[in-house]
Amino acid sequence: MKGIVTLALAAAVSLPLAAGEIHGKVVCKGVRDSGDAVVYVESVPGKTFPPPKEHALINQENLRFGPHVLPVLAGTTVDFQNSDAVLHNVFSPDACAEKFNLGTWPKGEKRSRTFRKECFAALLCMVHPEMEAWIAVLPTPYYAVTAPDGSYRIPNVADGTYVLKVWHPRFKTTQKSVTVHDSTDADFELGR
Repeated sequence: MKGIVTLALAAAVSLPLAAGEIHGKVVCKGVRDSGDAVVYVESVPGKTFPPPKEHALINQENLRFGPHVLPVLAGTTVDFQNSDAVLHNVFSPDACAEKFNLGTWPKGEKRSRTFRKECFAALLCMVHPEMEAWIAVLPTPYYAVTAPDGSYRIPNVADGTYVLKVWHPRFKTTQKSVTVHDSTDADFELGR
């Protein structure tokens, strides 16, 4: 009997927690489309997440940063690739990103930066002042960037109750409590 109880406990411990999905739509009033909003789970009580070993990438091509908004887990290293035939630079004036400047480099080269603190920071190019992007450094790996129609999907979120936040470069951050079980819908409306 003791062996059966031990096996049952071992099986229960090895089973993954039930995981669901958060999806929905973010409507951004007064702008061209509802893309580039970052929807994310604020925290998971009692849990920390190691940063990924693989680097994230922002490409500089056609005098633009791509993607325009990049969410990453805190501690992630981001590579900045120059794919244009002109010199580019990457810097951030934001204190939360430690006001860095990676200098200027030619086509085909890249420079890297590790983002350790939670932050929403502008990324700029001193050579081309019209270039702008954003990095969202987040506390959990549960995030998504909205499509132009405002839709988003965050998969593999363990069942439970969380604070779900939405950040957008042009609007104030908003939040709501959501309870995840299987497929959970959470819509937001952002206005000026």
